Amino acid sequence: MKINRYQDISEVEKEAKKDYIDRHSAFVHPQGDAKKGEKFKVKVKVGDEYLHPDDFDHYVAWIQLWDGETQLAQVNMNAGALGNAPSQLEVDFYIVPTKSKMKLTAHAYCTKHGIWESDEVVVTVA
Repeated sequence: MKINRYQDISEVEKEAKKDYIDRHSAFVHPQGDAKKGEKFKVKVKVGDEYLHPDDFDHYVAWIQLWDGETQLAQVNMNAGALGNAPSQLEVDFYIVPTKSKMKLTAHAYCTKHGIWESDEVVVTVA
């Protein structure tokens, strides 16, 4: 299955293309400082400037958080979980770092447009 990647929408000319790219892309937002052996919050948001549909046949079905090649967590969503209204889906993951550096990425799966991968975010662990 093809994995789609975010591209800087400021470089895209057509508004429809910007909307399509942005509303499907996952964005990783680490919260605070990571400390080895302690819970660390990572927010993953699908869409930055644009809203994604939440229809019975077009919604974000799951979001995964990865550290390199290791899947850390996954949340599954059902159609209608966001009130059947367009939204920017946000999920908070709580993980416990066990090494000195993490290379975090997120994957989001849209039921119509497939898998979308975030840019990598490197987190240094104290």
